[in-house]
Amino acid sequence: MIFGFTEAQLSGFFLTWGVGAFIVYMLFIIGQLAWESKAGRFGTFVLFLGLGVGFIGFIAKVLIQWWLER
Repeated sequence: MIFGFTEAQLSGFFLTWGVGAFIVYMLFIIGQLAWESKAGRFGTFVLFLGLGVGFIGFIAKVLIQWWLER
């Protein structure tokens, strides 16, 4: 037990909230990259699409788990 939590509880917390916070931070980084490079609307869309497509898998996993557990 670490800080009164089991390893499974800590893993579950950081796999949902920790990775979620990391995704939000990565979206900020992509937005900053688009802003600094003056990418324009289409360029910004391409950056978010290309660099953010991996987030879709994680978000889909969370939604599928929620749907199966209700």
